[in-house]
Amino acid sequence: MVNPDFQTSLPIIRNMDSSDQVRHLWRTADAVCFDVDSTVIMDEAIDEMAKYCGKGDAVAALTKEAMKGSMNFREALAMRLNIIKPSVSQIKSFLQNEPARLSPRIKELVEELHKRRIPVYLISGGFRVLIQPIAQELNIPIQNVYANRLKFYFNGEYAGFDEDEPTSRQGGKGEVIKMLKKTHRYNSIVLIGDGATDLEACPPADAFIGFGGNVVREEVRSRAKWFVSDFKELIDAL
Repeated sequence: MVNPDFQTSLPIIRNMDSSDQVRHLWRTADAVCFDVDSTVIMDEAIDEMAKYCGKGDAVAALTKEAMKGSMNFREALAMRLNIIKPSVSQIKSFLQNEPARLSPRIKELVEELHKRRIPVYLISGGFRVLIQPIAQELNIPIQNVYANRLKFYFNGEYAGFDEDEPTSRQGGKGEVIKMLKKTHRYNSIVLIGDGATDLEACPPADAFIGFGGNVVREEVRSRAKWFVSDFKELIDAL
């Protein structure tokens, strides 16, 4: 039997303009995925770690190019890491002395989503070791973090990164979203982020919301059907 509610809702969705469709999907999403750097947190963690290790200027220039989408993501990731070569001891010291700064109202937004029993995921081209403390602060399960894994030699020196992680390559965020849909049978996933790698992941994400509260990337601002600068707008729209 056809569900009459579903049947009557179809014309409403068809008649919405593109921004209204995104708002509708935001209110009805099965799951919400966030980018991390410059979205959930105020900074680009790899740039901050590079500064801490004395390699800030060289890495920041590469990050800027990578976020524009003008450079292959894996190539940019490898080049930046080969400049920094972060050791285990440096990372531990960085996490202790330079904790990530959460974006304003992100905690309230995640709490509101959790209250509504909407699963929240963090999908990042950054590093799990830096993102896990952020997930814990937001009460997001560690298993809901999809990011890159750093590798180290037995003496704690940098040894590379796991190239099998989908987030280490171009299009990886989309691969993660496809996997989440298949595994959890989500019908509707909304992705929120600030960069080109987020924009390209819709589809398979059903809706993309551009975020410019920390940095505005013109390509994202111009192409996003809904672009916000404050998470309060998303809280109010639920």
